[in-house]
Amino acid sequence: MVEEGGEAPDFELTSDAGERVSLSQFRGRPVVLYFYPRDDTPGCTAQACGIRDSYDEFGEHRAVVLGVSTDDESSHVKFKQKYGLPFTLLSDPDHEVAELYGVWKEKTYGGKKYWGVERSTFVIDEDGRVAKAMLRVKPDTHAEKVLAALAA
Repeated sequence: MVEEGGEAPDFELTSDAGERVSLSQFRGRPVVLYFYPRDDTPGCTAQACGIRDSYDEFGEHRAVVLGVSTDDESSHVKFKQKYGLPFTLLSDPDHEVAELYGVWKEKTYGGKKYWGVERSTFVIDEDGRVAKAMLRVKPDTHAEKVLAALAA
């Protein structure tokens, strides 16, 4: 499990632009690494659009925003275009990075159990350390809480 104050595990995933992206390439800038269950679902759309609507404020903190789900790149492209998302979406189809960060969890919906991403965000400082771990976040207040963590 990733803990506040600890080093954020590095990874490399494919972006919505088809490029390989690693966490370590952003050293020197804060990174908002947010995990979400699925593209174009109500909660995930509210979360992404909240970040989109506050994106200039994220920029004031020089923060890089990376959204991660198990959806593939083509799904990310459609989601990004549909809602005008200005940040990078990363594909984690085998949920390796979600597991690395401890957000791949057993969930229950409609009485059925399944495995999926627990909506969570990690604010990573310029030195690659986890400044804030936000687990089970609420989509509607997510952007404000992340901005507050960046300002702290």
